[in-house]
Amino acid sequence: MTAVTPNGDALRLARRLLAIGRVAGRRAEAGGVRFVALFLATLVLALGLGSLVAVHAVYAGKEERRAARTPVAPEDARERATDATTWLVGSDSLDGERRFSVVYLAPHKGDAPLPPGLDEWPEPGQAVLSPALREAGAGEGIDRRYGPLAGMIGEEGLDEPSEWLAYVRPRDGLSAERPNTVVTGFGPTAGRVAASLEPGSGRVDEKPEWMFQAAVLGMLIVPAVALLVVAARTGAHARDRRTALVAALGGRRLDRALIATGEAVPPAALGAVVAAAAVAVAMLYDVRIPYTDYPLSSSHLRHFGWAAVPAPLAAFLIILTAVVLADSAPRRGASGTRPRSTSRNAWLSRLAVLCPLAIILAVRGPDLFAADTVLRTLTSWAGIAGTILTLPAAIATITAKAGNLLTRWGRSHDLPGTLVAGRRTSTHPGGTARLVTGVSIALIVLMQAIAWQGLFGAQTAEARQTLDRIGRSLVTVGARGDVSASAMAAFLAGAPATEAVLLTPPDGNKQRYLTLYGDCPALTALHVPCPARETRVNRLPADPRLHELIRWTPHTDPTLLIRRTDDRRLAELAAPDGTGATLAVLRPDGEPLSVPALKRLSHEVFPRGAAVRAPGESVLTAGVPNRDQGRWSALLGMVGIAVLAMTAGLSAMAEFLRQGRALAPLSVLTGGLRVFRTSAAWSVLVPLALAGTAGTAVAAALAAPVSANGESYITGGLLMATASVVLVVSVLLWVWASRVAIRQAQTWRPSGE
Repeated sequence: MTAVTPNGDALRLARRLLAIGRVAGRRAEAGGVRFVALFLATLVLALGLGSLVAVHAVYAGKEERRAARTPVAPEDARERATDATTWLVGSDSLDGERRFSVVYLAPHKGDAPLPPGLDEWPEPGQAVLSPALREAGAGEGIDRRYGPLAGMIGEEGLDEPSEWLAYVRPRDGLSAERPNTVVTGFGPTAGRVAASLEPGSGRVDEKPEWMFQAAVLGMLIVPAVALLVVAARTGAHARDRRTALVAALGGRRLDRALIATGEAVPPAALGAVVAAAAVAVAMLYDVRIPYTDYPLSSSHLRHFGWAAVPAPLAAFLIILTAVVLADSAPRRGASGTRPRSTSRNAWLSRLAVLCPLAIILAVRGPDLFAADTVLRTLTSWAGIAGTILTLPAAIATITAKAGNLLTRWGRSHDLPGTLVAGRRTSTHPGGTARLVTGVSIALIVLMQAIAWQGLFGAQTAEARQTLDRIGRSLVTVGARGDVSASAMAAFLAGAPATEAVLLTPPDGNKQRYLTLYGDCPALTALHVPCPARETRVNRLPADPRLHELIRWTPHTDPTLLIRRTDDRRLAELAAPDGTGATLAVLRPDGEPLSVPALKRLSHEVFPRGAAVRAPGESVLTAGVPNRDQGRWSALLGMVGIAVLAMTAGLSAMAEFLRQGRALAPLSVLTGGLRVFRTSAAWSVLVPLALAGTAGTAVAAALAAPVSANGESYITGGLLMATASVVLVVSVLLWVWASRVAIRQAQTWRPSGE
């Protein structure tokens, strides 16, 4: 006979207790609700932890790649270097997108070094593009803009696969004189890098890593923790009775912990497995993030696999620990028969009265103070804080009042289900307030975050208005490099069916006014006089194209001096001379110009092409990073709101099902099951739907004063999406709660049967 060791008995007991927990979880009243809650909590927490790792991995990977391609430029490189390359970093952009670097480079001496990603020198006049730039600019003919395409930049030369970057070897070479720089190598291994010569615009355009980490923490981790708290307490009433029974039978704290662990392991393990699969896919393939259209680089993430892989396991262990701690925490006694105080309900109605006042203070209060004052900002913040405190109470009070109306409707029309639902709703407004608090606060915070993101681009809004007014019927041309009058004349002659004018700003000395140069056809196209020599105009021009051109040119005196000139003289004046003159090209018929064609032409006749854009469009391009950041805020915020809506709905559903057995006899008294659908609707669907619709409307109203001062990223589509997410969650949970309650009622039997 084999002896049984104490350790073997303990192991078998532990396995049995874990099995008891699994069975108890399946048979509990809210077992299905708790399973889903724990599964989602584990999944969201694991994805949140993995996202924190991914954010750091991307930033660290970009930094490493950027350092490796940053040039080394010793001060004496021009004279002493034996192997050197001439280098100049420029920029360009695609229509409506952020700027990207265009690097001009040419061999200078000896075995001229090449940056990472280039295996051989392109021929003079050829260009090498990143794959993402070639794909994104296909519609604008980007692979012919800078000259014939010589190849593609390798992945090791890009900070991430989605980077836009171009290397161009000028057809006439690149001198060693300023602003060009002589470089002797690339990366820290070649010497001390010159950060000012680094190619790429990501370091300037991207937000700091801590801001992204904070967004993930606030919009993924915090909602996951809230869901975990709800999941841990779901079905607590039945588990408290079980805990008391285990304690009465002599069970230790370890025994109770094993039972709680056995109950939580299946859903937590499922959530961890799903999250692990998502992490594995992201490490093997470049995953394109929805809505932002950002491709997450798998190569960056693989370098931090040691931190990304354990994220699902860490979430799994956190969930189990939280469940065990919640199960062993002391409970407040709930067996008293004394009715609960109604003081809380009275306070809810008082807070609800203050909600409209808080909204008015937030929306109209700032108008009482001058712009850019502290009192204006403080008034707005005070109104927003008041709305956050009172909006849940207002929604709860509205729901309770609707419950009273529902009660009278059910009584007058002999509808027992409606009557019961109305009484339950009107007598428990506090629960409704708790239900909608998280969702309404999240909506307000999200809209504020997106609105302030747009406020940073106040000038971007002005540039957008300019583009909306005139489109690209007039564009400015800023030639780069040393441009001769003959090259300028060749450019003007190569732009078919166009006219050109030159606007020069006052210099404070001889030239006191804005001066417009052009020939008669160009001046006539802009609806200004064509004098024999010159004339003055003291009022703003009627043509919106000229009006916007002047608007974006620095000046103080509105007087416009018009000087008639011919094409030859205009080309001489338009050649860059440091005076700040602006060359503008337009079509007489007012039709839009082809900016890609003009850019390509500029690279054919000018040494380094030209910046071709509508007036103010450079500001619009500089504001694109804010727009992209707003998309990330919207995406993470939508996920956070969905998780919080699910959290609130599961909490309400668990409470409804806990009382479901008390409602079960009504199926006999009412002769049907409609009472459960109606009660579930008013317990789960209506409060969440109100929170989603009213909360979205109020959040948009609170953000309106902020958005009015900048470019608004709060669109109708965003408002519809946020409200729809909450509505979809509320409908799904209502259907689920109704089915479970009906199933409970169908299995109910009167005592004694």
